[in-house]
Amino acid sequence: MSTSRAQKVTAADVTPNRRRGGDIRVLLSPKTVKSTSGFMGELTLEPGEFVSEHRHPYSEEFLYVVRGSVLMRIEGESVRLGPGDSLMVPSTTGTGWRTTAPSRRSPCSTSARSPRGPTSGTSTPSRCRIPAKSPRRSADMGRERGNGGARADGARRVAITGLGVVAPGGIGAKAFWEMMTAGRTATRTISLFDASGFRSRVAAECDFDPAAHGLTPQEVRRMDRAAQLGSVAADEAIADSGLDWDALAPERIGVSLGSAVGCTMGLEQEYIVLSDGGRQWEVDHAYGVPQLYGYMAPSTLAVEVAWRAAAEGPVSLISTGCTSGLDAVAHGAQLVREGSADVVVAGATDAPISPITSGCFDAIKATTPNNADPGHASRPFDRDRDGFVLGEGSAVFVLEDLAAARARDAHVYAEVAGFASRSNAFHMTGLKPDGREMAEAITVAMRQARLDPSDIDYINAHGSGTKQNDRHETAAFKRSLGGRAYEVPVSSIKSMIGHSLGAIGSIEVAASALAIEHDVVPPTANLHHADPECDLDYVPLTARDHRTDVVLSVGSGFGGFQTAMLLARPGEAA
Repeated sequence: MSTSRAQKVTAADVTPNRRRGGDIRVLLSPKTVKSTSGFMGELTLEPGEFVSEHRHPYSEEFLYVVRGSVLMRIEGESVRLGPGDSLMVPSTTGTGWRTTAPSRRSPCSTSARSPRGPTSGTSTPSRCRIPAKSPRRSADMGRERGNGGARADGARRVAITGLGVVAPGGIGAKAFWEMMTAGRTATRTISLFDASGFRSRVAAECDFDPAAHGLTPQEVRRMDRAAQLGSVAADEAIADSGLDWDALAPERIGVSLGSAVGCTMGLEQEYIVLSDGGRQWEVDHAYGVPQLYGYMAPSTLAVEVAWRAAAEGPVSLISTGCTSGLDAVAHGAQLVREGSADVVVAGATDAPISPITSGCFDAIKATTPNNADPGHASRPFDRDRDGFVLGEGSAVFVLEDLAAARARDAHVYAEVAGFASRSNAFHMTGLKPDGREMAEAITVAMRQARLDPSDIDYINAHGSGTKQNDRHETAAFKRSLGGRAYEVPVSSIKSMIGHSLGAIGSIEVAASALAIEHDVVPPTANLHHADPECDLDYVPLTARDHRTDVVLSVGSGFGGFQTAMLLARPGEAA
């Protein structure tokens, strides 16, 4: 590798820095290209290989990650770095190295490194191998409408390569999917607190033992239940992705996490202690635990996941009510698509089964009073439905550039092909019966994905089990898809795992991705008596084998939020 010299550089200008072990990280600044007065130096890899290239979207600096030992020759002097060291030429000196092919910047991980030997001199480092076809379902790749590395508009395409789920009735993606396809319900009488005085006393709880799922006593002490659920889901997704996380540039890893009510359980429990059960108007701060501030700030949920992923890139907490999970995944996908991050850990978590949340929904009579039959209390699209069942849980994904995922032969669950959100600006909890805003979000998402109604194979509905929601989104499907709405299977997994508020959108994304993975549509449990106003194919009671290349997943939230997302088998979207 070579570049032009802006000023003389000696070995004294280069400071090796101990960083995350395993790889060498070399920062290359583009500022040297203004001069053509000769070569500054050359990078020799002994005996390692070029692994990946990362370009900062704003500073245009390049970070190269390599394996093995690095020998840098600068003006005749040598600087050798071993595994775990990094060589950073400060941009303030106006010096550094730049690739001879800056337009080729798709990253890949160490699991698919080029088999070629060391490179030196003026040659561009060898690229990771990009297979012409995905190793999975190669026969389907003939249907591709776009190239494997970028969309038709030049943006990156976004792949889901890691998936983790903590849900009622199923901890882990495998157990979750087995439950979904079996049509089992996880709704039961509330056990997390004494709900005897409440109108609705049923919920969908996770049988969750944090210690059994790898959390330390210190983490359990520090984290609210929502953070615990999210951390375990994130751990599964990170491991499932197959990425060599030590080989990634930390500043190119992002986190986008959603939550509707944050650390409600921890905050409420601490308030009860501080206020002596609500008897003291002025609380005594001396009794507060050190974690109290963390419970108050929902952003701590995203921070917990960022620590686990060693993410030093963009980290955010998305809170848009019941669409938070969808919106957080959409935001994470946008970070990858625009090049602001190479890998994003995205999803949502909520643990709202607490007296304060239950009391709020009791007050507006949104939750079901069917306490005598908890297993059949959640009945989306059914004539006899009477409100939703509160739930809890988390689903987290690893999102990355599709070209990079293919280059390392990663397992790709689905491509995030399109997404859009709208607001009805109408009512905090009310919905317009024509479904216009949701229909608009669906239409825009299809336009972004370059898909039309005939491409959609399955709709994962919001399906909360309230009459106005079920009729609203049924109207939205008809408005946006036309006659195709009557041909596409539609189902609601809330019938089995309840409504976990901000987390449910991400859990439904997991169900949608697994539907593509297995060509199976999960059922709508408890659907025994069809509502005449809900006259689509809602897949009652039993899962259905069904070729599923494109899934539409939608969400509707208090405040008038409407979100639509399209997931596709890689190659199905342009």
